[in-house]
Amino acid sequence: MIYLNGKFMPIEEACIPVLDRGFIFGDGIYEVIPAYSRKPFRLAKHLNRLQHSLDGIRLKNPLSNADWESLLEQVIAKNDGEDQYLYLHITRGVAKRDHAFPVNVPPTVFIMSNPLLPPPAELLISGASAITAIDNRWIRCDVKAISLLPNVLLRQLAVDVHAIETILIRDGFLTEGAASNIFVVKDNVLLAPPKSHLMLPGITYDVILELAAANQIAHEVREISEAEIRAADEILLTSSTKEIMPITLLDNKSVSNGKPGAMFTQLHTLYQQYKATHMRGNVPAGTKYL
Repeated sequence: MIYLNGKFMPIEEACIPVLDRGFIFGDGIYEVIPAYSRKPFRLAKHLNRLQHSLDGIRLKNPLSNADWESLLEQVIAKNDGEDQYLYLHITRGVAKRDHAFPVNVPPTVFIMSNPLLPPPAELLISGASAITAIDNRWIRCDVKAISLLPNVLLRQLAVDVHAIETILIRDGFLTEGAASNIFVVKDNVLLAPPKSHLMLPGITYDVILELAAANQIAHEVREISEAEIRAADEILLTSSTKEIMPITLLDNKSVSNGKPGAMFTQLHTLYQQYKATHMRGNVPAGTKYL
């Protein structure tokens, strides 16, 4: 069951007018929220990012955070699976085709749920491959906009060569993946590119840095050069649906020895422990990174 503009229905029955600005202009934003054991993961952080994206396109939030939470709980309850991922899609609504914002037009609000499957075990054991490409997207990548054609084209470059992701480089420095955040490990130090308008502020990105800080893992948030990517001891990919994965082959060349490294193993274990704690809802007193 999906939710569309105040109604729950099977996805086959959902219809959007052709003059919806999301269809005509890509004028809207989206958010993806994993739910484990039917509980949204770091919901407050996701709703904060949702608000940031809405602010970025000057679209008023149609719901309060409490209303979003209630609505998401209903969507989860109406769909099968203990683990799901929720896709929220908000456009500026239906109006005649004109670039200027329409006045007094209600936004289109769409939510669907899909099964959330863990990354294939073989990729966690052997690692995945990625390629690099020039980041040719717009300069407001911090807005989770639905107009994703550049990301689609960049991701397809990876699909064409049976890789899992395209790692993006702008002006000689790492930004992110076409649909993920990217970390680099060198000399036992976890390196993360700084948040800016050139990358999406990933929720899993935040968790990884919080886990590193809480567990005395050496880490730095700074610009990472293309040369450092290619000389990395490890490359890690993170996203809400892929969690954390090792990249062991980059542009057909092995990353270090071509096997997942110790940093990946440690962070993957910590992430699973963190996730299990969140799913149980049993947060230890004094925990600072939730």
